[in-house]
Amino acid sequence: MDTKKINLKSYFVTLLLVGLIIFSFWKIEFKLDSFFSEDSLNIIFKFVNEFFPPNLENIFLYKVLLASWETFAMSVVSTFFAAFLGLFLAIMSISFDVGKLNFYSNFSSILLNILRSIPELIWAVLLIISAGLGPFSGTLALMIHTTGVLGRLLVEAIENLDNEPSEVLSAQGASRIQIFFYVTLIQLLPQMVSYILYRWENNIRVAAVLGVVGAGGLGQMLNFNLSLFLMDKTCTIILAMIFLVCIVDFISSYTRRGLTKA
Repeated sequence: MDTKKINLKSYFVTLLLVGLIIFSFWKIEFKLDSFFSEDSLNIIFKFVNEFFPPNLENIFLYKVLLASWETFAMSVVSTFFAAFLGLFLAIMSISFDVGKLNFYSNFSSILLNILRSIPELIWAVLLIISAGLGPFSGTLALMIHTTGVLGRLLVEAIENLDNEPSEVLSAQGASRIQIFFYVTLIQLLPQMVSYILYRWENNIRVAAVLGVVGAGGLGQMLNFNLSLFLMDKTCTIILAMIFLVCIVDFISSYTRRGLTKA
C-alpha cells in the first residue's frame, strides 16, 4: 500500500513538472521556426557582417586595454573583500545552542539571503544612484552579491566538516576561536579557495556586463558604441571580453588543479 502511494505521488509530481514545462514554453511563445525563417536569417547575417573587420586602431585599442584592466580590477577587488565578508557572515550564521548569539546567527542568515537574492545588476543600479557612475559602484555591487553567495556556500561547507577534531579540542578546554583557527579553517581552506576562484570567474563576466548601466569597464564602452551603431568597435570590445574571460578561466583552473594535486 505504501509503495502504491509513493508511486502515485511520483507520477503526480512528474506530470506536474511536465505540465509546468509545457506551460512555460507556451507562455514565452517559444517559436524556433520564426528564428530560422529566411527573413530572420538574412537580418542576422547582415547584422553579423557589420561587425567585421574589428576596429584595430592604436588609440582605440589603448582605450579597450584600459577598460579591460578596469573590468579585471573590479572583479579582483570585489572578490577579495567578499571573501572576508562572506567568511565572517558564515561564521556568524552558524547555529549556536543557546544565548544571545542566536540573534546574530539569525540576523546573519537573513542578511546573506538578502544579499544573494538581489542580482548584481540591481545592486549596481541602486548604488549608481548614491555613489555615482563608474567602476566604484560596479565593484560594490559585485562585492555585495558575492558576499551573500560565498557566505551561504561557506555556511554549508562548515556545517559539513568533520566535527570530531573540534570536539577533541573542546574537551581539552580550547576556545571557539582556537578551534576555528586550528581546525575549522584548515579543513575549510581548500574548499573556500575553490569557491572564491569560482566566484572570481563569474565576477569577471558580470563585471563586463555591469558597465552597460554605467558601472565602468568594458561594458560601459560596449553600451556607448552599440548606442552609436559603431559595430566594428563593438566587435573589438566583445573580443576583448572573450579574451579577458579566457585568461581568468585559465588562471582559476590552473590554481584549482594545483590545489587538488597538493
